[in-house]
Amino acid sequence: MASETIENCSSHDPLLDIDSSDSSSGVKIDEYLELQFRVFRLAFLLTIFSVGIAGFFWGIQASASIFIGALSGIFYFRLLARGIGRLGTSSKIVGKVQLLVPVLLVLVSSRFPQLDLIPALLGFLLYKPALIIQFLLMP
Repeated sequence: MASETIENCSSHDPLLDIDSSDSSSGVKIDEYLELQFRVFRLAFLLTIFSVGIAGFFWGIQASASIFIGALSGIFYFRLLARGIGRLGTSSKIVGKVQLLVPVLLVLVSSRFPQLDLIPALLGFLLYKPALIIQFLLMP
């Protein structure tokens, strides 16, 4: 009787049921990938909008700087999301490789006179409004 009760409890406990934990972690991974995709899509839309506005008001140089900065910001966010996705499975800490992206952006902006530093940094930060908008739109 007692062993039957233990078997019934263990079969309904989601922490002990390997099949249901695999399927729930698969669903969470799918939700995480879908969230990343939505943030990337929103960041690209904000980039297109910002590049158009900057090109209209400040010229092609500021527009190109914002575009390069926005691409590097999206790349930074992609590296960060990949590091977070590996957390717990193959790594216990988030890597720091993504921190090289803003450093390289500043170095490239200072090296090439065609790029302006301030618009490039503003473009780099465009992924943050995408994140904020995405989380405000979440139910």
